[in-house]
Amino acid sequence: MPSSVVRYDLDPRGVATITLDDPATRNALSDRLLDELIEHLERVRADDSVRVVVLASSDGRVFSSGGDLKAFASDTPTIEKYSGLDRFPRVYRLLGGLGKPSICAAGGDVLAGAFGLALACDLIIARDGVRFGCPEINVGVFPFMISALIYRSVPRAKANELMMTGRLISADEAAQLQVVNVVVPGERFDAEVDRWAGLVASRSPLLMRMGKDAIDATRDQPLDAALAHLQGQLALAFTTQDIKEGVAAFREKREPRWSGR
Repeated sequence: MPSSVVRYDLDPRGVATITLDDPATRNALSDRLLDELIEHLERVRADDSVRVVVLASSDGRVFSSGGDLKAFASDTPTIEKYSGLDRFPRVYRLLGGLGKPSICAAGGDVLAGAFGLALACDLIIARDGVRFGCPEINVGVFPFMISALIYRSVPRAKANELMMTGRLISADEAAQLQVVNVVVPGERFDAEVDRWAGLVASRSPLLMRMGKDAIDATRDQPLDAALAHLQGQLALAFTTQDIKEGVAAFREKREPRWSGR
């Protein structure tokens, strides 16, 4: 039985860390790696003890090099290649519909399909010096599926530049484009990821799930439909014990005790 290429860990705070661990391929998004990643994300979605998920890499130089180019250029029949491509949208949709916040710990270069993986997360913490981009066009491929995520996260002209030139951008430039939340020096990177994860995990898991689900349901709706849905969700939130506890804790100047009800 081959060893796993994705590792999973859950700490007492409810922080689930999913680590890409295939350094021999620079964490290429192979069918095997994606299948394991999907399995762990489905596990996270079903586990009420998980409050936040962190996607990380065991390789300090690269988060992931993106799609498996050897597989793209193989002699496998096209119909088989096509059927296997559903793994990418499944991962991206899983992250959107996870019901828990997700953090991409970009401690190494985030390239090609992995750029889409990062953009599908709710938050991105970047180590100083890492690069982001979609260099597929340099080897005769176009970033087809991740273009949908890029266009939702990056200004149109810059999105076109990245996809059509294959140019990589620095973490600092990604921050200027508001693609990442924060850029952290290497010596503080792990501690900062842990701090963000702990901060998000300390919030009400019930209200966080409701908020995540609402965002996922309305992100592509017309304004009127989105507002109608969100009005209903806010009314539903008023019925929860957690919202009452949060207000009480604020007034009493103490930490809230979430019940998940």
